[in-house]
Amino acid sequence: MAMKRHGKSPASSGSDEKVMFFRDVSLGPHETRLRFRLIHFWEAQNPVKKTLIGLEMLLIDEQILRFVKILCFVIFYRRCKLFLDSEIRDWVFSYGTVIQGFIPPGRIKKYLPEMKRGSVYELINFYGSKNKPMYRVADHIATVSFAWNSELSVLHDIPIPFDEDRFRMHSYEDFEANCDLKGDLYDVLGHMKLVDGQCVTERPIIDEAKVATTRHIMIHVQSHEGPVMKLYLWDQTATDFCKKFKSSEKTPTVLLATAVNTKRLGGTLALSSMSPTRVFMDNDVQPTIDYLAWLSSNPEIAKQVSAEVVTKRETMTISDIFSYMTMESAKDAFFECTATIDDVVHGSAWYYIACTGCHSKATKGANSLICTNPRCVKDTTAGVAQYRAKISVYDSSEQGFFVLLGDAGFQLTGRHASELVSSYFEANKDKGPDHEVPVPEALISIIGQTHKFCVKVTDHNFSGNTRAITVTKILPPETPSPTEASLGDAIAATSMEAVQTGSDMCEPSNSRGDSADEEGKRTFDSVDPEKVKRARCEK
Repeated sequence: MAMKRHGKSPASSGSDEKVMFFRDVSLGPHETRLRFRLIHFWEAQNPVKKTLIGLEMLLIDEQILRFVKILCFVIFYRRCKLFLDSEIRDWVFSYGTVIQGFIPPGRIKKYLPEMKRGSVYELINFYGSKNKPMYRVADHIATVSFAWNSELSVLHDIPIPFDEDRFRMHSYEDFEANCDLKGDLYDVLGHMKLVDGQCVTERPIIDEAKVATTRHIMIHVQSHEGPVMKLYLWDQTATDFCKKFKSSEKTPTVLLATAVNTKRLGGTLALSSMSPTRVFMDNDVQPTIDYLAWLSSNPEIAKQVSAEVVTKRETMTISDIFSYMTMESAKDAFFECTATIDDVVHGSAWYYIACTGCHSKATKGANSLICTNPRCVKDTTAGVAQYRAKISVYDSSEQGFFVLLGDAGFQLTGRHASELVSSYFEANKDKGPDHEVPVPEALISIIGQTHKFCVKVTDHNFSGNTRAITVTKILPPETPSPTEASLGDAIAATSMEAVQTGSDMCEPSNSRGDSADEEGKRTFDSVDPEKVKRARCEK
């Protein structure tokens, strides 16, 4: 018998061909055969550079039945009346082993045309690389990496049994224990309490246009009688969820989400989908079928409303927000943060000229100002000054920079930016249209004040281009925190935070400025100052 590397023999699958089982895969090159079912595959991207790292896969090999040992065990068991515990069962019935696979980017085109989820394959020659320590989807120490001489072929009509899938369900307590460790990505199984802020007792109406714009949907899920958890589904996973949910005849109640990451946001446990995440509902797979049966036999559980469901924006420190911005799974999000204003940054414009219609940035055209928002109905605009003031802030954890946009500046100063700009030119008639208005006293007077800010983080924060965080609203300290007890209005209001205006997201406000990360100089661009003097913010 031919020997594999490291002195171990390839295992036999009951046919003339010799194959290696996943349990025997070790680190290093292997010139042998693997047979497996392809459960799932997905692209692995560098979150900062937005480049393709490779194609990752979840694989499971064939079931192994130890027939001779089973026979001996049955005889022994019947005579001795031994208790059949889980360890003995695992020894007798060896299920397929799950392992992670990887194809380098330069070899994807060679193998991808033949790859189909659920199909069975044979792989000849591979390299056993060390399984990554972060965001793992399998327990095995090794990853099956496709090498230069790997050969992949589809197997048809195989009599050998292969499991369809394998899940690693965890409870709320397990997620709590592994929170923020960036280790294994586990699966969550439970029943849905809220979908996009709507109770599942009446079929929720999902706004797919809104999901496409915000790139996520939030589900509150409860596992058996445990606490309710927030589950954020992003991008393709959010789209898949919407399609499954809307195509179901009955309102789905059970949800299984695989490979979710756990993160504590403002002291609250949150689950977030990752690239390998898949979603299953009700009768899709055996775990959801079993859970649905349990839920049907415990109808009072589904009707319970837990006060632990929090529907407000996450409250975070400045340090928490900076930490979130470095997460691989970080997406556009809103947070609440209480901070003290230390200074107003000088040396850059504290305002910009906006379209009078949508309040996007307006640029100088041949004869007039032009709105830069392609969705705006105004081809030309007179222009109105809007806040874009950079302030230095701090709290007990960290210091940083916030950028006040639109109404946020008015809420702090009590005066509109257009009013302050017009007043300056009224008092300084000798200044030309290209003159940059200095920081007004109304802004300087806010130094030393402590406020609760509603802030947003965007793609520019994640890419490392800027750490300046956009402020969209100033919240009064006494604002009550809505909970699930006030489901209807409170959750609906929260779900309306994002305005669908391209890639920028802001609070429902009459003002809309450029994102804090755009560092272009905001001046009048030769706009007639007389027009700006007459312009006022539309309320």
